[in-house]
Amino acid sequence: MDDLETAGSWLARSRATVVLTGAGISTESGIPDFRGPQGVWTKDPGAERMATLQAYLADPELRRRSWLNRLSSPAWTAEPNPAHRALVDLDPVALVTQNVDGLHQRAGSDPARVFELHGTMHRTICWECHDRRPMAEAVTRVRAGADDPPCLRCGGVLKSDTILFGQDLDPEVLRRATEAAQGADVFVALGTSLAVYPAAGLVPIAKRGGARLVIANAQPTPYDDVADVVFRDPLGQIVPALVASYRECRPSR
Repeated sequence: MDDLETAGSWLARSRATVVLTGAGISTESGIPDFRGPQGVWTKDPGAERMATLQAYLADPELRRRSWLNRLSSPAWTAEPNPAHRALVDLDPVALVTQNVDGLHQRAGSDPARVFELHGTMHRTICWECHDRRPMAEAVTRVRAGADDPPCLRCGGVLKSDTILFGQDLDPEVLRRATEAAQGADVFVALGTSLAVYPAAGLVPIAKRGGARLVIANAQPTPYDDVADVVFRDPLGQIVPALVASYRECRPSR
């Protein structure tokens, strides 16, 4: 039995499969990652400042640059790829994602089971009064000439409802993701470097609970040595193949 069949058999027997996805699952939808060879921060190290909370809050010019970048983000027109769609058929008990693009939900995954650790780019939040609104409203204002649109409710600094460096994760989302990892039979990490915490910390939590660990990532990760199976194939190929193997191994009903 090869690795694909082995992993498929684990998934077929699992009563609690948990999937963690990172930027690598969306690169095949045309959304660049951050740290990869062609990543946003690899090509432009200065762009990382836009993802740092204190810099964003303190520097109006940085915010203006951020808003201009949002206007041309490829994420607005990106479509779910075969890896996103295959996970709908896998139907894990929790789909924990480090991505903010919403492609899992657009592919058809149950929104109640998608835990967005790093928030969503589809909403804005005011840093002062915490008012949340659809991102489309702010983007419309920027296109109309507001280069650093303030909060419509209190006039405070507006940002994407995503987690920046120096900002805490939503404790409820993290709690639910942690509980899912603790109860996992199989934990599948897809397209993530497993270098960013606390997301990467879900892996040892799952392993301590006895879960099988399957990793699929183009580059080596710090947890490859403790993984039960590691794949290096493009996710648009390996995830559908893994789910097909899972279907074949499921007992007939």
